[in-house]
Amino acid sequence: MGPRKLDLAIAAYRERHPHLVEASADFGAAIRAIIDEAGINYLTVESRAKSVASFATKARRLRDRRPDADPLTEITDQVGVRVITYVQSDILAVAELLGEQYTILEDRDLGQLTASEGRFGYASRHLLVSKDLGEHAAYDAGRCASVQLRTVLQHAWAEFEHDIRYKGTIPPEQVPDLDRRFTLAAGLLELADREFSTIRDRLQQGLETSTVLPDEADPRISAQELATFLAGRYSSAGWSRTEHYEWMGGLLLELGIASIGELGEALRDLDSAAITAAMGYRYPPGAVRRLDDDLLARFGERYAVLPGNAERTEALRARRARIAPASTP
Repeated sequence: MGPRKLDLAIAAYRERHPHLVEASADFGAAIRAIIDEAGINYLTVESRAKSVASFATKARRLRDRRPDADPLTEITDQVGVRVITYVQSDILAVAELLGEQYTILEDRDLGQLTASEGRFGYASRHLLVSKDLGEHAAYDAGRCASVQLRTVLQHAWAEFEHDIRYKGTIPPEQVPDLDRRFTLAAGLLELADREFSTIRDRLQQGLETSTVLPDEADPRISAQELATFLAGRYSSAGWSRTEHYEWMGGLLLELGIASIGELGEALRDLDSAAITAAMGYRYPPGAVRRLDDDLLARFGERYAVLPGNAERTEALRARRARIAPASTP
């Protein structure tokens, strides 16, 4: 690929970039909705279209390695989404969940690769997924999108390391010492990730026997009350996002349920394990998702058409058909 062909590729990318911005926003929203629906906890889901400057830099490097390469089809991270979770187990759950929704063209766990070489360093899971971009079909690159999965600590390390190495000037005589320090920091963060997982598991176990006083000024069951109750009812389920507990408190109020006692009574005769089994989850559903299924089984159409469920009524009806044999009238 000569200079002229490279310039044409960059010009073509610049022209389609507005479409990629829209496509990346749509794709990010779709992934966020999938993870939210599954009840998996996360910090952020961010989307981006590769900038024209970044595409041009990568295209030049690609040309230097392979003069006959076509960057418009071979640069596959033109549309990208980054999911940041709190603990490593949630990365595994998100990766499995996305594998159910999309065709995975490539799955690279760079943390495992680094560990297999006996080193500490960059840790991030990179998925390349096949994606039909619909109205944004001007995007070539095999109709694919890049998804990065990291924990909060992995993200902090990667961002800081990138900022220092690629945006700063490191005197050559300091490189060995900085390499050693980055390696040391990566090892400490890996240990911290494991400790965070242990802390979360122990806190969740402790919630099963804790008591939370209700807020007299708010008729809803509070997020903390609900989290405590669900930790006891669904001891094997993961935590959900704080706002999801709050959202569920609103749905319960729409059902006329304003206390933990009333909720416990409503769910008393349900076989929650059978309902979850009927759903056929391949990933561990979060606590709020487990409650969502139980309420759907208990209240049926009444739950599906609640005002707070207006945007997902049809999806709830489809789920209800799956769990109906396991529910109790």
